[in-house]
This record gives sequence, structure tokens and C-alpha cells, in this order.
Amino acid sequence: MRIEHRMSPNFLHHRAVRVLIVGAGGTGSSIAMNLPYLDQAMRVWGNASGLDVTMMDADTVSATNCVRQPFSVSDIGQNKATVLINRINIFWGTKWTAIPKKFHARSFEGARADVPDVLIGCVDTREARKAISESLTHALSGTSYWLDLGNNAASGQYVLGQPLNGRNRRKAERLRTVSELFPEIVDANSGEDSLPSCSAVEALDRQEPFINQTLALNALAMLGQLFRYGKLGYHGAFFNARTGQTSALPVDPALWSRTTRRSRKMAA
Repeated sequence: MRIEHRMSPNFLHHRAVRVLIVGAGGTGSSIAMNLPYLDQAMRVWGNASGLDVTMMDADTVSATNCVRQPFSVSDIGQNKATVLINRINIFWGTKWTAIPKKFHARSFEGARADVPDVLIGCVDTREARKAISESLTHALSGTSYWLDLGNNAASGQYVLGQPLNGRNRRKAERLRTVSELFPEIVDANSGEDSLPSCSAVEALDRQEPFINQTLALNALAMLGQLFRYGKLGYHGAFFNARTGQTSALPVDPALWSRTTRRSRKMAA
């Protein structure tokens, strides 16, 4: 039975909402470049502090990245997160932060005060998603939401979940995370997909243009609905660029159970 997710009344504190973006590639860069619009909207809606954003990625800009990602030749060799956050801060006057390091399961063990309220995962490996899942489901973790975005050549998905941790208790209506609905997505033993191509032509053959931007904008539109109205009837969607179809993921505990059982059966 479909229900409605309601945000905790204490979520929008009298401080900025801490957001951590993990991954500064095609999807992560689209998320980062459009988050200032959500920040501005939140201030208009009454949250004077808006967003406090941090972006984390150890990767550097390559020539191929300049084809599908918002980087130029002058950025080659520089850290992706640093380039993007500096650009945003200069244009918007924000004081957001870049961490030029790889995210790992223990990234917040020594800095619990800096744990994000929302983690936006824009990673493309099972190993990376597993690290995020392990970090957010730690008993002492205080992260409220994990928004995961992923894609392949012509389709993708975004899923908003509430990791089972010290902030989110075990309740029937808790939003299930992408790793709970699709356990194979964090199964590092299943191997990884092909590595990114060093050829611009091959990179475009492997992935249609605008997939990243489409997923990012729709995911942010969903967050905007949650932050403005405090409720959601869906918590993600699946998009196919070749058919033009978008299928929403409803807030439905019965569907969650069926999806999890199906995923486990397929993995067995």
C-alpha cells in the first residue's frame, strides 16, 4: 500500500543543512552546479541558512572529461571537486568546501560533528557504494538521507533512502536505501563494470549525452519538494533516454519487500 513519507519536523534545524556530494564526475558535477538554486529556494522558503555543501573526490580532470563534464582544457590535471567548488563559490558567493580525497567507510569516524544531514552519492562502482552504505549504517551515524544516483549507457536511476542508523530507527515507513532494495549494487565481489574510457569517441558511445544532467535535475527537484512541503509520495525514479520513459519509485512498503526479495533471488 502506498503511503506518504514525512520529513522529521526537526530536520530543518536553525542552521544550514549539511550536504556531502561524493563523486565529481558527470552526475556529481551536475548536482553541484545546480545545488545553488536549491540553496536559494530554501532561503526564500524561510530557511535562512540554506545549504552547507561539501564535495569529495580524489580524481583529477582528464582531457576526456572535457567532453561530457563541465571542465575545460585549463582544468586538466587539477582536482575535480576543487575546480567545481571554487567555481561555484566565486560565482554565487558561497563558502562551500572541497575535499580532494576518496570517500571510505571510516571518513567520519573522527569528525562526528561534520557528519552530513544528506549524502548524495554519485559514484559508479559497487565498492564505492559499499563504502557509503557501511559509513551511513554505523550505529553512531547521524545522516538522515542518502540520495544515490547511478546510470549506464542510456538509462539511470535515483533513490532517496534513510540509512538504518542512530538517526533513523527501524520503522515500517522508513525509506529503504538503494542498497536495501538492490543489494547487488554494493556487492563488490560481483566485479565492476568497464572502467571509463580514455577515448572521447568511445566515451560517448558508452553513454548517451544528458543522462547525468537529467538524473541530477530530477533528483534535485525531488529534494526541493521534500524541503518545501516536508513530504513525498515517491522517493526515486528510473529513466530511459531511448524510450523517454520515467518510472517513479513510490513510497510503498509492500513494493519494497517484493523488490528486495526479487533482488536476493536473482543474486542467489
